[in-house]
Amino acid sequence: MNKSLFQSLIGFCLLLASQFALAAVNVNKADAKAIAQELSGVGKARAAAIVKERESNGPFKDGKDLAKRVKGIGSKVIAKNKDKLRFK
Repeated sequence: MNKSLFQSLIGFCLLLASQFALAAVNVNKADAKAIAQELSGVGKARAAAIVKERESNGPFKDGKDLAKRVKGIGSKVIAKNKDKLRFK
């Protein structure tokens, strides 16, 4: 019984950890705080710049559009976050 409970607990912890690791952020809807928390290499200032650009000029089409429109967001940042970035 203890072994079964332990295995269930381990399984639950792994499932929970995978959900945090795969957290995605929609840069066309998220606030600066969420963008900074979820994207690697994007701090508060860059996240604020993303939100400002989006509010001024409309939603981003894709990673290439994001990199083109926001200073400090380049192909390396886009590549690092390719599994986390959402645009719709």
